Amino acid sequence: MQRSSISNDDFSHLPAPSVEMLRRDQDGMEARRVLAEECPVALVYNGTTAAVTMATPADLDDFALGFSLTEGIIDDVNDLQSLDIIPGASGIELRMWLANGSEDRFKRRRRRLVGPTGCGLCGIESLADAARPMPLLTLRPVAIRTGQIEGALLALSNAQALNHATHATHAAGFFHLDREMVAIREDVGRHNALDKLAGALTSVGVPGHEGAIVLTSRVSIELVQKAAAIGCSMLVAMSAPTALAVRTAEACGMTLIAVARGSAFEVFSHSDAISG
Repeated sequence: MQRSSISNDDFSHLPAPSVEMLRRDQDGMEARRVLAEECPVALVYNGTTAAVTMATPADLDDFALGFSLTEGIIDDVNDLQSLDIIPGASGIELRMWLANGSEDRFKRRRRRLVGPTGCGLCGIESLADAARPMPLLTLRPVAIRTGQIEGALLALSNAQALNHATHATHAAGFFHLDREMVAIREDVGRHNALDKLAGALTSVGVPGHEGAIVLTSRVSIELVQKAAAIGCSMLVAMSAPTALAVRTAEACGMTLIAVARGSAFEVFSHSDAISG
């Protein structure tokens, strides 16, 4: 994919991921607090807007690539011919141009998602889109040890620089079973964080089946769908899953570990991927 070459002046118009703002406490004392930023980000393919979501304005190239992959608009990075990041007064446009085959797929798959922060299924055009067919995950990682689950959670927590400053962002990390935590992305939206992670992994050529995605959020069906789209068959989350997420993970061959805090966790599907 050809990335956009944006001038320094253009980058200066991109909002910072966080900003200091004045606040008063219950006693009326003034101080400054670092807050996470969010802004409208439009994903535009061949001149047509597919989605508008509120997102943290960071790692937007990863977001564009990851969203395109997890939403089934492209199969791999070569299907995305170019990306331009265009800041404007009302938000940021991620303008992408698709290869011919992907353009046809996009026309069939198009969504319009104009909604709140990281809203994964807002405004889909049919009920069938909500329960799209899932790939069967035949490539499974070697078993993860119980101690590695605790280590992955700790590594993700330690790497959340934006959340440490703002206490307001989600994170998605990839725990490689041989190389430990190899990538992490943060965003005000949990879906956006996972899309950014998917893009980052694809950019550096790390296959999803070589490890586990670790999330700070609850697990809804969209997150299972997005993980499966990049071939990851192991998902670890700090909060609980929905029942539909569990059924979907079971059906596609994904190990779903949730309510993971410290050394404690619960396994909801395919427990054979966990060793002592």
